[in-house]
Amino acid sequence: MSHANARLTPAGRLIMVQRIQSGRPVAHVAAEMGISRTAAWRWWRRFREQGPAGLIDRSSVARSHPGRTTVCVETRVLIMRHLSRRGPVFIAGRLGMHASTVGRVLHRHRVPLLRELDPVTGRIIRATRATAVRYEHDHPGSLIHVDVKKLGKIPAGGGWRADPTQSVAVHRTSHLKVGYDYVHTAIDDHSRVAYAEIHDDEKGATAAGFLDRAVAFYAALGVRIERVISDNAFAYRHSTAFRDVLHAHGITQKFIRPHCPWTNGKVERLNRTLAVEWAYARPWTSNSERAAALPTWLDHYNLDRHHLGIGGQAPIDRINNGRGQYN
Repeated sequence: MSHANARLTPAGRLIMVQRIQSGRPVAHVAAEMGISRTAAWRWWRRFREQGPAGLIDRSSVARSHPGRTTVCVETRVLIMRHLSRRGPVFIAGRLGMHASTVGRVLHRHRVPLLRELDPVTGRIIRATRATAVRYEHDHPGSLIHVDVKKLGKIPAGGGWRADPTQSVAVHRTSHLKVGYDYVHTAIDDHSRVAYAEIHDDEKGATAAGFLDRAVAFYAALGVRIERVISDNAFAYRHSTAFRDVLHAHGITQKFIRPHCPWTNGKVERLNRTLAVEWAYARPWTSNSERAAALPTWLDHYNLDRHHLGIGGQAPIDRINNGRGQYN
């Protein structure tokens, strides 16, 4: 297909060759049509060799791809993606490849983006929302995002996910009520260093205690929190205990606009990563087993996991390159 600014469409090329067929010089016709002599000669030569079919646009795809990733390697990439449901950086690290190569392989095979998939089953469940309005504060501690992730507790034995004799239908009709875990999360806007705790509720006093310990956590890295942003949950907007912690540490409180969760997108993305790579990464035999694995996963997230949003660095790299060390 001709591009938007092409001088000649297939119909225009036919007019050009008809004028040349009438005996007029190619250079004169090219000047009239506003194209170069080289282009005019090319289309005239194709017309003489192939007739009208030669005036149709040809595909720009190369006839051969000598540097293309082999089928065997592409299969390994696709298998790794299916088993791990992780991104190009993780897969590339495991297979000894470049992340850009893995990304091209996944794109070539039309593999859906991770954000479009259900973290447990891998099925496509959501539409995408893209925005050109992105921001990042210029130093650690300038802004901390906080939120709460609600997770169903795991009964002893692992529940229906760990029992192959049960089904989703059986699970839905079960009368066993085990309650919920409330994972309070915080993430630094600049470095993406994260902190999380598991609690039994999301009340103001609980959120206040979590924030106080988060301040101490970041202070141990040499980071002073200047602002905290959250959604409009009751614990954040109306809790006296939460406001007291903010005032005690000289922290400015900010809220997202109602019904605009992407404003708090960094902690929302942390919550999804936390769910995929920790909470639902495998069937757990008990709730305590899953809870015990959270600190190890957080260390991995902060120290080893490469983050595309900060140029492929681990979050701690941005702290170490700036204002502190992870102890």
